[in-house]
Amino acid sequence: MSKNQNGVSLTSVQALDQNDPLANFKRRFALPKGVLYLDGNSLGAQPIAAKKAVDDTLDQWRDELIKGWNQGWFDAPERLGNLLAPVIGARRGEVTVTDNITLNIFKLLGYIIGQRQGERKAVLSEGGNFPTDGYIAQGFCRISGAEHRFLPENSDLAEHLDGVAVVVLSQVNYRTGKLRDITATTRLVHEHGAEVIWDLAHSAGALPIDLNGSGARYAVGCTYKYINGGPGSPAFLYVHSNYQDQGWQPLSGWHGHASPFAFDADYIPANDISHFRTGTHSAIIYAALEASLTLWAEVDMAAVRAKSVAMSELFLACLGDIFHRHGIEDITPASSQRGSQVSLIDTQNGYAIVQALIARGVIGDYREPGLMRFGFTPLYLSFEDVWLAAQHFREVVESGEYRDPQFHVRGAVT
Repeated sequence: MSKNQNGVSLTSVQALDQNDPLANFKRRFALPKGVLYLDGNSLGAQPIAAKKAVDDTLDQWRDELIKGWNQGWFDAPERLGNLLAPVIGARRGEVTVTDNITLNIFKLLGYIIGQRQGERKAVLSEGGNFPTDGYIAQGFCRISGAEHRFLPENSDLAEHLDGVAVVVLSQVNYRTGKLRDITATTRLVHEHGAEVIWDLAHSAGALPIDLNGSGARYAVGCTYKYINGGPGSPAFLYVHSNYQDQGWQPLSGWHGHASPFAFDADYIPANDISHFRTGTHSAIIYAALEASLTLWAEVDMAAVRAKSVAMSELFLACLGDIFHRHGIEDITPASSQRGSQVSLIDTQNGYAIVQALIARGVIGDYREPGLMRFGFTPLYLSFEDVWLAAQHFREVVESGEYRDPQFHVRGAVT
């Protein structure tokens, strides 16, 4: 490979790694050899500590049997929530790790709408957002009688808030990577008499978040992307401490009861964050996530953000000269307005380019129509990794390697 691409030398990139305050975290992840992994915005890499944590939990199950529930299993949602809270700018007792984003949005929609008296019954979800947020809003409205509305993509939010009770918004758009101003947007929604549920799926663990400082009252997010909790690891739900005892959430499972082991016939909601739990969770997958969250306690989120921006800028700098002449559109927002990804569009060849890269060991992500996404995860990516990935991208495109018919066969998209 060339030691220089588009004016960016390998030597200069290696110097960045030598001065990287996060460089030592990479050795704490179990990364496969020969792989350049730029898809941590879909599934994070495995922390080395996760395997031992899972093995220990399996041993605990074997040796302690049901006693394990009194040895850390039962209270894991709140314990892990407290570990996660600093990463998203929340306080102890404001986060529970439970269920998945879809169910948690449903809970919060019912919880918020249930407090509303009068005419505000509309739920607004955004066009262009990850589909599940809109799907679950539609499903909730279908059974509750609330009205569902879509916020057109790239439209003025303020013009669509009349009569709205709840808005569901992503802090970072999963397609473009565009970053919303959470403080200004929360203030705007509240000024219009509505509440906002923030979806932090593509921002938690990728950039500093200050839920308390922003005025946010409700949020959800996943732990299997930048948080590295593992495939299917549970989501999280945040409710500001002043808003945790305002009524019922609709999925009133026994773990959310004020006294779950009283086995009362009637449901009495807990008056704290455990109210938003439902039923029995997997101690095994929680063990893997706890291993990762323990690691996150050592991470400086400002350093994560600085490295994330620098890596995405490096990737674009290495490739900026080839986009136009090969019909590739760069839709990545400016550095101050992006999450932790680069987004490129080629409606004709995007799928094949990503498949050709995967064949070379460069794992990116493809979404229809024509969207190539490359996620930058500062804890286990080096600047040299990014430089090398860009070099592979250049070679795949400029050589026409992606034209090989094998890369056009549609199957499961990685």
